[in-house]
Amino acid sequence: MARNREGLVLLLDVGPSMHRVLPEVQKICSMLIQKKLIYRKFDEVGIVIFGAEDTDNELTIEVGGYEHVVVLRNIKVVDGDIVEALQELPRGTVAGDYLDAVVVGMDMLIKKYQLTNKGKKRICLITDAQNPIKDPYKGTKDDQVSTIAVQMAAHGVRMETIIVRGRLGEDIDQRIVDENDHLLHLFSEKTSAKTVYVESPTSLLGALRTRDISPVTIFRGDLEISPKLKIKVWVYKKTSEEKFPTLKKYSDKAPPTDKYATHEVKVDYEYKSVEDPSKVIPPNQRIKGYRYGPQVVPISSVEWDAFKFKPEKSVKLLGFTNASNILRHYYMKDVNIFIAEPGNARAAIAVSALARAMKELNKVAIVRCVWRQGQGSVVLGVLTPNLSEKDKTPDSFCFNVLPFAEDVREFQFPSFSNFPASWQPSEQQQQAADNLVMMLDLAPPGKEEALLPEFTPNPILERFYHHLELKSKQPDAAVPPLDRTLKKITEPDPQLFSESKSVVEAFCKSFEVKENPKLKKSTRRLLQEKPSGSDDEGGYGDTSNALAIKSDESQLLAKADKIGDLTPVQDFEAMMSRRDNPDWVAKAIKDMENKICNMVENCKGGDNYCKALECLVALRKGCILEQEPKQFNDFLHHLFRLCQEKKLGNFWEFLASKELTLISTSEAIDSEVTEDEAKNFLVKKLPKLE
Repeated sequence: MARNREGLVLLLDVGPSMHRVLPEVQKICSMLIQKKLIYRKFDEVGIVIFGAEDTDNELTIEVGGYEHVVVLRNIKVVDGDIVEALQELPRGTVAGDYLDAVVVGMDMLIKKYQLTNKGKKRICLITDAQNPIKDPYKGTKDDQVSTIAVQMAAHGVRMETIIVRGRLGEDIDQRIVDENDHLLHLFSEKTSAKTVYVESPTSLLGALRTRDISPVTIFRGDLEISPKLKIKVWVYKKTSEEKFPTLKKYSDKAPPTDKYATHEVKVDYEYKSVEDPSKVIPPNQRIKGYRYGPQVVPISSVEWDAFKFKPEKSVKLLGFTNASNILRHYYMKDVNIFIAEPGNARAAIAVSALARAMKELNKVAIVRCVWRQGQGSVVLGVLTPNLSEKDKTPDSFCFNVLPFAEDVREFQFPSFSNFPASWQPSEQQQQAADNLVMMLDLAPPGKEEALLPEFTPNPILERFYHHLELKSKQPDAAVPPLDRTLKKITEPDPQLFSESKSVVEAFCKSFEVKENPKLKKSTRRLLQEKPSGSDDEGGYGDTSNALAIKSDESQLLAKADKIGDLTPVQDFEAMMSRRDNPDWVAKAIKDMENKICNMVENCKGGDNYCKALECLVALRKGCILEQEPKQFNDFLHHLFRLCQEKKLGNFWEFLASKELTLISTSEAIDSEVTEDEAKNFLVKKLPKLE
């Protein structure tokens, strides 16, 4: 057996007590094989069922016993037939003995691989462990489990147990359940075994590890505390996002009789001269160019390498801080684990001492990491102590990537307290909203958390693999409907809403709930709102272009390069949203300020007051979103002085009645104006009417 191939035996309980969850067992095991067909197509899998009416295994013939244990499929390379076998599991008629099944599965692995391939042999047991096991011929049940565990350790066999436990019925003997839990726990103590308890079909789908990824170090070297204090560490990936498999192009041009055809599609690129399109430019005559405005600047690979930042491989401590200063939402990307160099006792003691001291003082460490030589980027992260509760497992650190200042975007939202009293929720409305939120809590007090992250599969990936397996047999098969169990992940729980119907009804009665349909703008209205700065004036009178105009509204608005008189707010928003040049934001703000000043100066008896207010509200909102509070606050002071000079007290009084004031620190963190100063601005500086 090759080094990286895994030998797996599935031990499935098909007894009467497991009939209710067998459909989910079939799905999870089928998904396991489907992923192996994509990622590890040379792995070998065998299937053993227990609790069956029949008996079919080699140990029964050789030594007797081991009744109601059937080898459904011997250990072979994974293929499509095993998926079909798993989707049609027989329903047993007797209570199964999981210890008999474990012995049969281990016997299959030993006969197949002998002492080779240690660490790559695995047994997966799925049962509810509610039925008694037979007494051994000699010794106690604990002795029997210990003997099996010793043989497992000697042959390098790992064991994974999934116990399906819902609400125990009245006919279940609690003494038997406790005894089985104790025996399975002995496996965890004496060999490489893991036991997982699940309570729902949804959790069962995510309980079995369908992909076995070998850990690979991303860094081996020194954790530099100071120039004179360094600790030898290894860094592994602890978690990683599971992504879609890489899909490649497939060619059917190869002859069907060619068994060595790879069906691979190769893409070649040719670069040709602009002056002579028939001339192909060889690689040694090509150079990369980077666009800078209307020009293209050539930069050779030598120049590029000369200016490239080349940090040295290292992990250096920058300092310590209180754990409360590093918020959870700062974490980026995946989690890594720092461990002491294996076999280095001094490094293990140093890591343990540092981790325990940090835990005692509630501190975390900020480190600068360059994982490999020649890496073009530096990673800044936080080390959090991860203390072990097991004697044989050393202490370690969890590492999370932290954002740089350029990665952080603070979104400021106005407080509800700034709204008029008529908009404020009443105590009854607030209580109804609180009750609705508490009803939707996935981890209510006193109950197990629903959709536990470690037991909840990705429904998109699960459906993809199922469809891929279906397409391999039926190329024209349509996308199947979403599985019933996966619907429980993606759709609201009907049982929860039926039990809490009164909470939902109370919320609906407390608020006026009505449908808000999305209205489509007519072509005539769209033409009227066309930005005045657009140069494209012709062709829009033709009715044949109406559909294109209507569907391309956003593109028209995005072309605005100045604020017109017809739709100043829309033009301003379009200019603010442009990202082809960083100067558009500053230009939009400046143009809007000029437009507002012109409106105020030329207003006749309040004709332009409302329009100026709309522009001022849009400007204020844009400055908050773009984190430019000072620019708006300075303009509002300028507008106040303008009203004083032009004796426009009526307009200023109009602004005060609408409660439009300075941007405070509660709305934008960069503002220098407090909430009290913002509230009192219009009141204190209200000019006297002439």
